[in-house]
Amino acid sequence: MIRATAAESCAQHLWMDAGSTTSRYGPRERALQLGESRLSDAECLALVLRTGTRGVPVEQLSQRLLRDFGGLSGLASRGVRELRAPGLGPARAASLVAAFGLARRLAEEDFRPGRQLRDARDVAAWIRHAARGARRERFYVVLLDVRSRVIGLRVVSTGLVDAAPVHPREVFGPAVREAASAVVLAHNHPSGDPAPSAQDRAVTERLRRAGELLGIDVLDHVVVGADRYFSFAEHATAAYDPRPRARAAPLP
Repeated sequence: MIRATAAESCAQHLWMDAGSTTSRYGPRERALQLGESRLSDAECLALVLRTGTRGVPVEQLSQRLLRDFGGLSGLASRGVRELRAPGLGPARAASLVAAFGLARRLAEEDFRPGRQLRDARDVAAWIRHAARGARRERFYVVLLDVRSRVIGLRVVSTGLVDAAPVHPREVFGPAVREAASAVVLAHNHPSGDPAPSAQDRAVTERLRRAGELLGIDVLDHVVVGADRYFSFAEHATAAYDPRPRARAAPLP
């Protein structure tokens, strides 16, 4: 009897350590029965990691990673070599980077070539996804055809925490090569505050004038923060005239 009890106890211990899906109602069961939207961030992360480490269940490991790296945005902004933590080896780090990469690619599909660009909100939504968790400013240019349809999007500069130096040739070089009729400028503010700086206003005016010389309209410059954006065209500042010439269609 004692031998049987010890064997059963050992089997139960191994069964629970292995994270058996039948031993408890965990994230996998919740996802299957209720859907992914009902899971917490830690539970979703646990499904990506799959298993914990010795003495640390996978959900506890997930919660610790979210806390140590500053949430999902902090994890998403790290590369494989930056994801160093107890219980997170190279293989698991690569899995996390790939998962966040798939999410970014999904967001990029909304900006596929041929898509009609409606307004600054479209630009802000995409840049917010593309630059989520970024600790440096990134300057983007959206290339448009004569009907304001997307030709492509390019990252033309990656700068410091509070500035991304950009030269007109970096912005208009791709536009000339791909015969764009107009462009929309955009960049993120890692601080989360989209209010444009004096440098943002000066760069906008400089690029607008360069576009005039090249015959390429600068329809807008969108500054993207954490949950808000600033559109130069919508605010129509005195230093920036967003009205395109008749050759290029304005954003609806």
